[in-house]
Amino acid sequence: MILVPAKIIIGIVAVLHIYFLWLEMFAWTTRAKKVFRSLPGHLFEPTKTLAANQGLYNGFLAAGLIWSLLIEDTYWQIYVGLFFLGCVAVAGIYGAATASRKIFTVQALPALTGILLLLIHLLQ
Repeated sequence: MILVPAKIIIGIVAVLHIYFLWLEMFAWTTRAKKVFRSLPGHLFEPTKTLAANQGLYNGFLAAGLIWSLLIEDTYWQIYVGLFFLGCVAVAGIYGAATASRKIFTVQALPALTGILLLLIHLLQ
């Protein structure tokens, strides 16, 4: 069984990505306008399909993170968690470098925290 703090972080990251899925797939032309204020309002409708595709990928990340919490074997739980948290961290770092530094705090930092907790547990 992996550490409870690591599971909590994985759960938080998964919930965040479920929210991103909802925002990008189902609320892109409504609620997303309030979240992504730097994007001009007239661009939301033409980019709706692109955002939905991005939301779908966020859903896959959430599914993988949730899956990692359901695995019974401790090592597989850690390895699957590390893989999906690594994907989230890379996406967050790339987003911070190319779009907004805030993405690092919202997406990459929680994932990196989860990775650190899993690695600490693995090395015990």
